[in-house]
Amino acid sequence: MTDRYNIHSQLEHLQSKYIGTGHSDTLKWEWLTNIHRDSLSSYIGHYDQLSYFAIAENECKARVRFNLIEKIIQPCGPPEKISENDIP
Repeated sequence: MTDRYNIHSQLEHLQSKYIGTGHSDTLKWEWLTNIHRDSLSSYIGHYDQLSYFAIAENECKARVRFNLIEKIIQPCGPPEKISENDIP
């Protein structure tokens, strides 16, 4: 019984410390948005990956970086409308 409580408290600690891990009330849209933002920021931060995208798109690196930064704002589009029936 104490092991189960210990694991649960560790999970709550991780979820409060790191936003991307989510929690029981995290919506699918929020989780996908976090994943996409993490990926896009990783692409921007790795110079070689950015160079690869620039060559593949036949654009300069600054333009590719600008486009990726713009996608970070709303990578999955606007949030879904939630009706009262969907709330648990």
